[in-house]
Amino acid sequence: MKKLSKRKMQWIERTVANDRGYKIYLYNRFFAFLFSALLQLGLFCFFAFLLIYNSRYAFILQTCMFALQVLFLLIILNRHPRPSTKMGWILLVVMIPFFGVPWYLLNGMVRPQRKMKKKLLKARKENREAIAQFYGERPLPNPTNRADAITRYLAEHAGYPVCYDGEVKYYKAGEEMFPDMLKALESAEKFILVEYFIIAHGKMWSEIRKILLEKASLGVQVRIIYDDFGCMTTLPPRYEKYLEKLSENIKCITFNNVIPMFALRMNNRDHRKMLIIDGKTAFTGGINVADEYIGEKRRFGYWKDTGVRIEGDGVMSMTLAFMDMWNAFSKEKEDVRDYLLPRSETHDAETTSFRVQPYDNSPLHEPNTAEAVYADMIQRAEKSVWIFTPYLVLDEYMRELLCASALRGVDVRIVTPAIPDKKIVYRLTRANYGVLMKAGVKIYEYTPGFIHAKNMLCDGKSAVVGTINLDYRSLYHHFENGVYFSGCEAVQEVERDCEEVFAVSRLCTKEDVKSSLIGRLVDSLLRVFETLL
Repeated sequence: MKKLSKRKMQWIERTVANDRGYKIYLYNRFFAFLFSALLQLGLFCFFAFLLIYNSRYAFILQTCMFALQVLFLLIILNRHPRPSTKMGWILLVVMIPFFGVPWYLLNGMVRPQRKMKKKLLKARKENREAIAQFYGERPLPNPTNRADAITRYLAEHAGYPVCYDGEVKYYKAGEEMFPDMLKALESAEKFILVEYFIIAHGKMWSEIRKILLEKASLGVQVRIIYDDFGCMTTLPPRYEKYLEKLSENIKCITFNNVIPMFALRMNNRDHRKMLIIDGKTAFTGGINVADEYIGEKRRFGYWKDTGVRIEGDGVMSMTLAFMDMWNAFSKEKEDVRDYLLPRSETHDAETTSFRVQPYDNSPLHEPNTAEAVYADMIQRAEKSVWIFTPYLVLDEYMRELLCASALRGVDVRIVTPAIPDKKIVYRLTRANYGVLMKAGVKIYEYTPGFIHAKNMLCDGKSAVVGTINLDYRSLYHHFENGVYFSGCEAVQEVERDCEEVFAVSRLCTKEDVKSSLIGRLVDSLLRVFETLL
């Protein structure tokens, strides 16, 4: 493989998305909406012209449009199981078809494209067969209490076993997790697996990359996956090729390369964040590889995020999730057995209360894994459900679960940002406040800045930390991952962090959500169409 000159390497490192600027506009939802609205207006004027000067052609076009509407209505009715989602798309396609049909193609197709789905299912099947050969068939856990029901679900339907040995460490800030990430990287002897939605030039990536290069020069195998859309404005084009030229032991792929605006597969992004070292240690959470996540860059006030470190048998599940993605899209397939360690468990469900269960979530999962975990925790709660989420864009099902839990006396608290990163999504988030607060849900806004963490804590006994926002796109469109854990000190650390966050956040009141008649009308419309964005 041809080596890059030092001068060329330095030039690439200084270049950030110089020829990707136009894609910012192609994939910006405001510009997509504006383009579609202008197209709708133009076609409306064209129809008006035909009606005046040639009614025959107008009739033909109207007939074609009616047939197109019927086709997409049938698709929506049969492909969307959630009533609130169906209603929004039906209204959009019927009322403004010139805008509704292309917008549905861009944002409404939840399931991955057939080619993508075929690759993922094949890789997943082959990896599960290899795992079974390596470890042997593993019996499903027998629930010893109500909380164990979700661990059996994850083992049986998602394919990720519950582990009763190991260690979970919780980090309440990215700047606390980063030093441990570097320390773990420096200890690598065999392999390092890196998968992130965003990798951005700066202190965090510079220090990680430096260690990756040092380890690769010593024979450590480095595999990197990053999302092309997530890194569209933070990395130069073809950066994966540049990384591979730095060492023969570094292999890199970009997920779902960015192409023109109305490509169906652009709807599914790799939003996962994982760092795995030697199959012994793994990190995940909301923390991407960018300086705002470690307090080195100020954006929207203080950037609050959380993460976890896993050691022990649970790391295997994260390795498996990484290899599913790698073998689906890389030309150089890997034998997942080369990345596994012998099982070390000495406990079972009856001898310990400790549980750790990493899992992934994707549009392939039916029923939806992330939704099932969140729904179980909300419904199971007897005392409290505390949630951190940067976005609160709910469908009717999740909204009803939260309201029902609050109405039966559970202390439901949700923390969202006081300083938004996306103003339209912030308005959508606040549009949900009134309905939830009326049922008794307490809404807090994190006043120091932007909270990017994705946590859920149930009764102070079990928790989930991962990449999954409490919004429709994260739950149903994206590839995500999370860690469910209970019976360990990390759960109490999550609880203490929640209490600290409540103390510096503003509890929203009826006055905060009070608005004019026009404002209430806008919020009502937003809730109808919120799952479409």
